[in-house]
Amino acid sequence: MGWSRHTATHCSTLQHSATHCNTLQHTAPLQHTATRCNTLQHAATLCNTLQHTATHCNALQHTAPHCNTLQHTATHSNTLHHTATHCIKLHHIATHCNTLHHTATHCNTLQHTATLYNTLQHTATHCNTLQHTLLNHEVNQRAVLRDATKRL
Repeated sequence: MGWSRHTATHCSTLQHSATHCNTLQHTAPLQHTATRCNTLQHAATLCNTLQHTATHCNALQHTAPHCNTLQHTATHSNTLHHTATHCIKLHHIATHCNTLHHTATHCNTLQHTATLYNTLQHTATHCNTLQHTLLNHEVNQRAVLRDATKRL
């Protein structure tokens, strides 16, 4: 900002001198004075260009921190988007894990039930065998008793 004001002061001085040169050119047509005036006018034009450029530089200097902030924000936004994508994938995986865990629990219950069923089936087979054996034994005992009663 200091450099810009300093330049503006010089430019104003040169423009003021150029105006005087124009007046001198019209009142005193000396070749030497005219050459100086042309030089001063040229310098004044360069000063205007520099002043215009300085204004743009000031605007850019003011804008640069905003650009840095926006760039920083964009970087955070990209990071957040990347993180969100990972979170969505992890949530999806967690859902599958919960489903698998639930299914495993059901499988364990079914396996336990199947084991009990096999045990009951095995026990029922033994019961049938025992019942059949007992029935045959009773039939045999009755036959032995009948035979013994007939002999008596």
